[in-house]
Amino acid sequence: MNRSASRGLFRTSLALFGAAVASTALTTAASAAVPAAASHDAHAGARAAAEHGCAVVWFDLGETLVHTAEDSSTGYMPGAAAYLRELRERNIDVGLITNVPSSWGETDAERAAALKKEVDGTWKGSVPFAWEDFGDRILTPRAEAERKPAPALWERAKGDANGCRLVYEAETADETDVAASLGYVAYQVGQPSRPAYLPVRVIERLAHDS
Repeated sequence: MNRSASRGLFRTSLALFGAAVASTALTTAASAAVPAAASHDAHAGARAAAEHGCAVVWFDLGETLVHTAEDSSTGYMPGAAAYLRELRERNIDVGLITNVPSSWGETDAERAAALKKEVDGTWKGSVPFAWEDFGDRILTPRAEAERKPAPALWERAKGDANGCRLVYEAETADETDVAASLGYVAYQVGQPSRPAYLPVRVIERLAHDS
């Protein structure tokens, strides 16, 4: 999909978000993600999603949830800890799609462990980063060619969606454009005159409309 079409999908997502804020009812043209694999577990997950609704909110990490200060220390972006807590309280799954050097490990788990060590080693603040909320949903490049904004990481997340609606939140339009082009409801954080993050009530409505 070309960049113009991608931006069109992104603008559509924002327009739908605006309608939800005004009326607390959101409808969206983005289709629910369907896993490529046809395994029994995947079908069972898709059926559960259809019956009860679900959503997974994927985030970039740096300058979306975590800020790096001039002294190289890290800490939560304003409002990020409370937002993750609200998602956790509403039983909405979250994940990270973030660039790290592919040399940090052979697997996502190894690279995630290196990422945690890197962030925790420079962390400042009384509340630690909520790694436990993300479980094994931390996707990182297996090769430098997979680094965002290449679509590989979003495609991997979409392949494991089991019918859940997918949301992606990041600070850069380059990334939200790609996510929108792949069927995610994409939200650029940190924009003036808008909530810092996509409101949880909107995500709940997306889940039930999936």
